[in-house]
Amino acid sequence: MYADTALYQKLTDGSFPVIVSLARHDLDFAKAALDGGAYALKTHLNAYHRATGTTFGSFADERAFFEELAKLGVPLLVMAGQETVPTAEEMEMLHALGFEGFNVYVDHMQPHLLGSKLRPMPALSSTSMPEDIARIATIPGCIIEASIMPFERYRTAVLDADLQKYRAIVEAVDVPVIVPSQLQVSPDDAKALRDIGVAAPLLGAIVTGDTATSMYRAVSGIVEATRKLQ
Repeated sequence: MYADTALYQKLTDGSFPVIVSLARHDLDFAKAALDGGAYALKTHLNAYHRATGTTFGSFADERAFFEELAKLGVPLLVMAGQETVPTAEEMEMLHALGFEGFNVYVDHMQPHLLGSKLRPMPALSSTSMPEDIARIATIPGCIIEASIMPFERYRTAVLDADLQKYRAIVEAVDVPVIVPSQLQVSPDDAKALRDIGVAAPLLGAIVTGDTATSMYRAVSGIVEATRKLQ
């Protein structure tokens, strides 16, 4: 049902591609991530980004940026929204622009989203239970985003107990698991995530900061650390 893209192949063959979630829609910020070695970029629609306090608008609001982003020719993912999500027609337009996957918390999943050509990446939450994880993993062709840290843990160090929680999710499902940087993921932490079978890190503002310089530094450090494992 979904295209077997180069990004999906990397998520399933152990390549551990670095994905960057853009904290703001800024082309120079996106280019800094790619210059640092990011393989794919994730953007946002219809959402309040809790880690940064940024609000992202509708497809109509963000379309001009998406059109510019598409010219970079890299794999694109989109956090599609919260209570409001794109229409079926807007999902088609996102696909036409080159987006290949969409992400929402599982509680915000709507049937028409699963009918689109974009591969689903349902997100777990801090309250997700093992039975929720098993149910989500049955969505055909999905990738799971393990957004399992409560807000009070944001920006804190990765603990061994956190790695064990991620490991439990990886071992419980037969689909790729992506871990977003709700915590302060270091290059060593990224290596540890790879070691436990995580498919990719999703680096957001907590790790990348909010300037092109900090973005490049953070991404390149993690890319270099994980490349040494290949």
